[in-house]
Amino acid sequence: MRRTDDGGVLTRQRLADVALGRRPADLVLRDARVVNVFTGEVEPADVAVVDGRVAALGSYRGPREVQLAGRFLAPGLCDAHVHLESSHLTPTEFARAVVPRGTVSVLADPHELANVGGPDAVRWFVADAAATPLKVRTMVPSCVPASPFGTPGRVLDAADVAALTELPGVEGLAEVMDVPAVLAGDPDVLAKLAAVQGRLIDGHAPGLRGAELCAYLDHDIRSDHEVVAGAELREKVARGMYVGLRQGSSAKNLRDLLPSVDPYVARRCFLVTDDRSAVDLAEVGHLDDCLRICVAQGMPPAAAVALATLNPAAYLGLRDRGAVAPGYVADLIAYDDLEKFDASLVFVDGEIVARDGEPLWEPAPVPPPAGLRDTVRLDPLRADAFRAPVTGGTVRVIDATPGQLVTGASLHPVRPGDDLAADPAADIVKVAVLERHHGSGRRGLGLVRGLGLRRGAIASTMAHD
Repeated sequence: MRRTDDGGVLTRQRLADVALGRRPADLVLRDARVVNVFTGEVEPADVAVVDGRVAALGSYRGPREVQLAGRFLAPGLCDAHVHLESSHLTPTEFARAVVPRGTVSVLADPHELANVGGPDAVRWFVADAAATPLKVRTMVPSCVPASPFGTPGRVLDAADVAALTELPGVEGLAEVMDVPAVLAGDPDVLAKLAAVQGRLIDGHAPGLRGAELCAYLDHDIRSDHEVVAGAELREKVARGMYVGLRQGSSAKNLRDLLPSVDPYVARRCFLVTDDRSAVDLAEVGHLDDCLRICVAQGMPPAAAVALATLNPAAYLGLRDRGAVAPGYVADLIAYDDLEKFDASLVFVDGEIVARDGEPLWEPAPVPPPAGLRDTVRLDPLRADAFRAPVTGGTVRVIDATPGQLVTGASLHPVRPGDDLAADPAADIVKVAVLERHHGSGRRGLGLVRGLGLRRGAIASTMAHD
């Protein structure tokens, strides 16, 4: 039942013929309670589907019927900003984790893959994502490296950006996080913005307000998912931005922002996860978890669903997505209730792709190129690799905030000549960053407070940027 075309005249006439009873539907979803994201109401109806689109709501019969028996029928969910690689899953496996939970579409930024593997990594990402029912719209990473202080495996320049925008399914430029370079009119950043002129440009501007926010928006950047406070949320919406209400594994901002999301502000907000681990995807969920939080905080279910359906479709400029309505693509979810949001059936283009939390398709992964394997290259560590003598009476400490990416800073007393050392009693641990792309031996050392680590150590070959 995949769509036979892109919704042209012939498809539209078939939809109209089904609506008027002149021909049978391909599929009829009987006795549904449709979640209407336009009015906020729940209406009983049969839903007729043809050529992968909704033809009509009303009373219909057809050669193929699915009895929903009063279950709620909602549009499929869209995560409007996510880094799939943060889950440590390939696009193929990410799809198997989230589609059964109702996520049928994502706007993805393969930033960390590009940071390691450059344009080849983005090309592989697009190819592997296309082999799944999940509709992955890709944004070309804008900041590889994220700033001049980073040491990436590869660098993406404006020419790379321009070439990658020609790949199928690419929507535009991913989060423009080098705000100082944008405000300073840096030629390299301006060249990347020019390379995607007329396409979607995502933002990344924590704390940006006032005249600087206006200057940032003058570059046609139209979204931000880094908002952590209600006043900033409302100002950015007032200046025409879409704001991603983020609930990830590290950054959990949704509950703090919801009190500021009134019906006017809600029209310019959507739900995002940004970064969510495989463990959280399995145990907590994806956008279904965000919906549960919204409803538990007092938001009407249909309004919550709109944040993950109609609103991201509006941001993407997709007039036929995000609702259960005539002519709209039949990406649909059946729920038993609108509190738990456990998907019992998931439809993509009118085909059942998941049932009761289980995917119904066979994975067909695309093998990654050799350049994306065995990428960790570390200079051999010496015994003194993590030592650094201090010269003054205090050292700066990074102050971590649970559930947030934004950090603070404070001073910690030390004795001159001592080695930079952890102080577990003060909840201070030593942190090291080792350059892992080129084996250069470069390293950075510091202290961080608030992790709660009292003994032992944690190491990872993955760290953002």
